[in-house]
Amino acid sequence: MAPLRSASRQLAATTVLAVVVLAGLLSSSTVSGRALQADPRQDFNLLSPRPRDFELMIEHQAETDQEWRDASVGYMRMEKIVYRSRAGGLEIPAFLFRPLTLDGLREHPAVVWVHENIRGHLYEHYIPYIREATSRGYVVIAPEYRGSIGYGKAFYDAIDYGGTEVDDIVSAVDVLTTRVPEVDPARIGVIGWSHGGMIAMLATFRNPSTFAAAAAIVPVANLFERLALKGIERQRQAIDPQNRFGGSPFERPEAYRDRSPVFHIDKLEVPLLVHIAGNDDDVTIEEGMQLVNALRTRKPLLATTRVYDNPPGRHLFDRQVDLDNWQPRNTPEQRDSWARVWAFFGANLEEASGSSQRLTSNPSVPAAHVTN
Repeated sequence: MAPLRSASRQLAATTVLAVVVLAGLLSSSTVSGRALQADPRQDFNLLSPRPRDFELMIEHQAETDQEWRDASVGYMRMEKIVYRSRAGGLEIPAFLFRPLTLDGLREHPAVVWVHENIRGHLYEHYIPYIREATSRGYVVIAPEYRGSIGYGKAFYDAIDYGGTEVDDIVSAVDVLTTRVPEVDPARIGVIGWSHGGMIAMLATFRNPSTFAAAAAIVPVANLFERLALKGIERQRQAIDPQNRFGGSPFERPEAYRDRSPVFHIDKLEVPLLVHIAGNDDDVTIEEGMQLVNALRTRKPLLATTRVYDNPPGRHLFDRQVDLDNWQPRNTPEQRDSWARVWAFFGANLEEASGSSQRLTSNPSVPAAHVTN
């Protein structure tokens, strides 16, 4: 069983994380929460001088792929595909999930699913939520954009934080519209978490006619804020090891501004959902509220925002999962956030068709300690 394989690696992963925390070397994609701690494939210490074991990463990715195949049985159709990015033609691996029952040509909405972390991949803590998405009639594509772990050194070194990695995500829409005939091109959304939330917003701002709706959960919003708080040189090593920015924020402020969503609010043309956490230990409330306040002030008719005051799990409050059965831990804040995500996409991606009838059957939103 997939959960058993992950459980067998939990002790080793937790040990790795503990060492990193004690050394004070966690990157800007700080990992907190049981789900990510259980994944030894996460390259926790981005600043370590030790060479990466890329062969081991590839082996672990093969195990992850199998876990996703196992988790899909009886819930959804799953394929691992490759497509070419608009940016330089780089081959991008991706997971493609379809509902077990398909309604016909162009009958289904779709979501581009953007994983978190500078050096991450599609984590198993997404299993219950992608199952839920396909049960509601969505087709889901989850790109392993450049810089993701598990695909070799050249792919790892191709990282382009806030740059061509965004093109990798947008290129997934080409896959949906040309290779998945059941997808309605007019009903494609995007959702991302943390670094992935930043990518989702930049993809939407830079390509205003591509997505019908977007959601960004605990998203990175302002690189100036992050680097000032976490250490400029330290963070530059983590997010820009190839110096694609061309220098520090003092030397190349335009590069950092271009990759910071908070400076591009005026480009928003489609509905956007943003959730942040007041106790977030990665994307701080100070950074998150810059985005929330800008959206509330300048795009009140398009943006829906929610601030969860003190949710269990902090940065991972909506993605905490029981490793034994891949079920959500179902805190009030977690239930509330996901109910709002499904209601948001249901309202913005649905149509009077068989799949949209499933989308409208959203659960009522439970009470939680939140701030509008």
